[in-house]
Amino acid sequence: MSLFVAAIGATVTAIFELTISPYLRVGNAQPHFVFILAIVCTVAVGLESGLVWAFVGGIALDVLAQRPLGVSSFALIVVVGIAALLARPFVRIRALVVVPAVAVLSLVYSMTLFVLLGALGSSVAIKDPVAVLAPGVVYDAVFAVVIGPLAVALHDRYADEERADW
Repeated sequence: MSLFVAAIGATVTAIFELTISPYLRVGNAQPHFVFILAIVCTVAVGLESGLVWAFVGGIALDVLAQRPLGVSSFALIVVVGIAALLARPFVRIRALVVVPAVAVLSLVYSMTLFVLLGALGSSVAIKDPVAVLAPGVVYDAVFAVVIGPLAVALHDRYADEERADW
């Protein structure tokens, strides 16, 4: 995947997340499509594509949602870096690593956003943020079960193998 395709995909996903995602809400849980696809892109394709996806998607989310610029990008870049570290030892079973990575990192992403937005002046007073954010973590993991292994399998199927030219 070229970096330009990752940037366009992240922008389209950010628009999709802010327009369609509220209609997919179940109780208090809403999916974070930019986050999910950034992790999937990092595990399936590589760190560079994941970083582009995270940066461009985060900037698009901040601009469209009228948040402080760079908050979402910072949170996404942090979790994409952690996802790259988690996926590195499990190269052969990347399709199985996607779901636990999204499940764990969804809480990290949401808490990072919560802390950053609170530090930048958003008046959000929650006694137990983990209990409030847990349904979203489960919802993100459910989407990762569907999207993650399929994306890794498609990438592995159609990617050019690197071979030594002798």
